Amino acid sequence: MSERQGSGAAGGNSKPSGDQDASKKDVPAEDFDIDMDAPETEKAAVAIQSQFRKYQKKKTDDKP
Repeated sequence: MSERQGSGAAGGNSKPSGDQDASKKDVPAEDFDIDMDAPETEKAAVAIQSQFRKYQKKKTDDKP
């Protein structure tokens, strides 16, 4: 079992530039396992859900 560490796509510009886009099509997707029972996974899920709820609330509050 392997776990991915680091920020991944959340840490920076997730849109590739023109030259990188063509080269990424040739790279196969990387498989990795996530331990769904790990406390770190639960903390991450709660943090993501919290941010999403804040985003939804802000989005509905901004509507006239």
